[in-house]
Amino acid sequence: MPIILPFKDKLPQIHPSAFIAENAVIIGDVVIGAESSVWFGCVIRGDVNNIIIGERTNIQDGTVIHVSSTTQGTYIGDDVTVGHMALVHACTIGNKVLVGMKACIMDDTQVEDEVIIGAGALVTSNKRVGKGQLWAGSPAKYMRDLREDDYKFLDISTSRYVKLREHYQ
Repeated sequence: MPIILPFKDKLPQIHPSAFIAENAVIIGDVVIGAESSVWFGCVIRGDVNNIIIGERTNIQDGTVIHVSSTTQGTYIGDDVTVGHMALVHACTIGNKVLVGMKACIMDDTQVEDEVIIGAGALVTSNKRVGKGQLWAGSPAKYMRDLREDDYKFLDISTSRYVKLREHYQ
């Protein structure tokens, strides 16, 4: 069974169709939408602020999602893929976004819709990643606009995990 704990009387709200891996940890003021998935070894800690994860969003193995008590919670849209071992902290991520494996997105960053953050990228605090952009590097910077095949990959990535979730339920 996953570890799902209240914090200051706030218990995570998880849609019944979501998959939560047996060793995931979800704490406090957290909302997880329909058909989403939280995979093995993830920690989602909504203790000093809130976390909202949209529908059909997959949070892959080893990812940590946390918040800030002084800036904002963490808000992740619909149809988002957060790759293995990513760190997402007190930021906003739009819809149809891919956060690459081991990427780090820091406080007060705004990631708009249809974005790819490359594997291992470090998106430092207070950045705005525009719609349809690819950012990569450490520190991350704008690389180029997304191409047609990038947009297709965003759809494929999400749909694969929605289907995979069904096999684990």
